Amino acid sequence: MEGCRPAARGRIVVAVVLAVGCAILGGCRSPVPFRGRPGRDSPVLALGGPAPYIRPRVTPSPSLDRRSASDRRTGVYAATQAGMLGPVARRLPPRLYVPVAGGAVIDVIDARTYRLLHRLPVGRAPRQVVPSWNLRTLWVTEAAGLVPIDPRTGGLGRTVPVANPVDLYFTLDGRDALVLGARPGRLQLRDPRTMRLRSAVRLPCPDPAGADLSADGSTLLVGCSGSGWLVRVDLIRHRVTGTLRLAAGSRPRDVRLSPDGATFYVADAGRGGVWLVDAQRLRTDGFIATGRGADGLSPSRDATTLYVTGTGAVSLISFAERRVVGRWRVPAAPDMGGVSADGRVLWLSAGAADMVFAVSTRTGRILHRLPAGPSPHGLCVFPQPGRFSLGHTGIYR
Repeated sequence: MEGCRPAARGRIVVAVVLAVGCAILGGCRSPVPFRGRPGRDSPVLALGGPAPYIRPRVTPSPSLDRRSASDRRTGVYAATQAGMLGPVARRLPPRLYVPVAGGAVIDVIDARTYRLLHRLPVGRAPRQVVPSWNLRTLWVTEAAGLVPIDPRTGGLGRTVPVANPVDLYFTLDGRDALVLGARPGRLQLRDPRTMRLRSAVRLPCPDPAGADLSADGSTLLVGCSGSGWLVRVDLIRHRVTGTLRLAAGSRPRDVRLSPDGATFYVADAGRGGVWLVDAQRLRTDGFIATGRGADGLSPSRDATTLYVTGTGAVSLISFAERRVVGRWRVPAAPDMGGVSADGRVLWLSAGAADMVFAVSTRTGRILHRLPAGPSPHGLCVFPQPGRFSLGHTGIYR
């Protein structure tokens, strides 16, 4: 090295530093995994990661101890708080999409002016209006298949033939659409854009009614209304990995995960309350009586309260205390609904009264009563806060 000139020596040092730096960077993995679809407006879970736009098959569970105090409280719903609309959702006006089973249409209502804007014909007996994973499409489940709606224009697409779809969900990474079907009970995995069938899992019950994903997205818990069973499906291996028989007379309906990801809350219309089910062990961990006809479940925007619809009332369950902390009277039996983007209004459809109700989440008072077509059910409030949709009428993460 004594014969090396200063300039040459400098070039050697720079080369060594660059080589060492590249080796270090190549061998390290980012502590923050990247998740989400590529694209300028696509929702993402976090920045960084081992390689851009490479999604893991299973999203790791969130590390709550590294989060802020607010995120620790809201847990899996940390991105669904008031006003946290994603890039796609921010460009869309607030609307209510109300399936009218008796009229075979979807009523589209302006959530600000309460005016009926459109009445979209969608085939026979529409059940749910489900936001797609990327929030760009609304899918209607009806007797003959799945009907796409463009939320920007209100235009209808071509129906995808599916035999008797009950509900629609999406995997955490958006890779698969999950279609619940009845008689025989099945879970179909389909392409989330084209809805082309990929594979199917046979369920040990003929009547699936509602579902939700675990915190890491590896499993789906399905409630079977007529048989009283809960069924756990492994979304990685595509097989049933557990079943749980609830008490005699149970009719499990809606399913919702607790903010900490440890417990599934299962509405039981037959027993008149909500079951607490351990998300890891698949066993009951308590029962909260709420009254007859417990049906739909909707978390509040701050993820402290679970709204439970039932016969003539909405019960409020505290996630922290695991008990009923309030009860609001409703003129007719509400079924399903959703919370407005600002968290101030709980919208509910009431099929028996052919009405849609707007309920104040601060006082429980009825703010508005909107007439609907015959037998409205499965109301969808759209858009709502969240990075992406997991399906149903509004499960967001």
